[in-house]
Amino acid sequence: IIDTELFKVLRKKWGKNINCILSEKLIPISGDISDVNLGITDKELINEICGEIDFIINSAATTRFDERYDVSMDINAFGPLNVLNFAKRCSKLKLLLHVSTAYVHGSRLGVLEEEAIEMGKTLEGAKASCLDIEGEMKLIEEAKKQLHDVNQNEFTSTLRDLGIQRANFHGWPNTYSYTKAIGEMNLGYFNNSNIHVIIIRPSVISSTHKDPFPGWIEGLKTIDTIIVPYAKRKLNFFVCDPNVTLDVIPGDMVVNSMLAAIAADAQNECNKLSIYNVDLMMPTLKIYEMQRQQAMEMQRCLILIQNP
Repeated sequence: IIDTELFKVLRKKWGKNINCILSEKLIPISGDISDVNLGITDKELINEICGEIDFIINSAATTRFDERYDVSMDINAFGPLNVLNFAKRCSKLKLLLHVSTAYVHGSRLGVLEEEAIEMGKTLEGAKASCLDIEGEMKLIEEAKKQLHDVNQNEFTSTLRDLGIQRANFHGWPNTYSYTKAIGEMNLGYFNNSNIHVIIIRPSVISSTHKDPFPGWIEGLKTIDTIIVPYAKRKLNFFVCDPNVTLDVIPGDMVVNSMLAAIAADAQNECNKLSIYNVDLMMPTLKIYEMQRQQAMEMQRCLILIQNP
């Protein structure tokens, strides 16, 4: 990880000493959020972690909108519950921060309150009056049994379709936002201890605005599938309403919001659950104007105008 472009600022600052300095601050541990004890099998290591950890920040997720239903449930829905159960064993823990998404509200319009999602609740327009999570897991297992003799492509395709179908059935537009909502339900419902949980709900996360340098991003997600083809001149234009809100927020602003939430809530002994929506909510044209102004200073700034 430290060899990636993201760390070039620190490499320039610390030079050859970067590995030694970071090894004193970071301890990488292999694990699996979809497994019990986060996939850590070394009991001594588990005890050491549980005796030292002050904060847990969980941003692990699969962000594919059409991920396989079983995979998305394991990671997005039950991954947070596994983290919570692990957190209950940490004697010094001050709080657990979980990164969710603003789109747990689905396609709902208007002001979105920073409120917990009630266990089993469905969204407006759903074909079901309640969400039976246990029943959904049984449905997945039954589907996998019926697919035991098909090829891998058909297996994957069928489970992806199943995820979209079940998301739509309960009122969500895609598997990602649907399973992230279930993850929030699990965090709220099963937190029967004194662990303070913070849920951050960012909108569409894009490249960095300032830190560690402007324009950094890794991988292609959500709106990047439009930006990259545009930058490569394979997409001349795309249809949109210039009066709507472009709900995109730079990644470093999300990180800053996470740190601010931790600082603000670390000593909060009143609430077991805090929820923060994180977005810019700036009109599209204002963002374009901001980009034009910054273009003189930021060579990596991308302005969405029609390709020549």
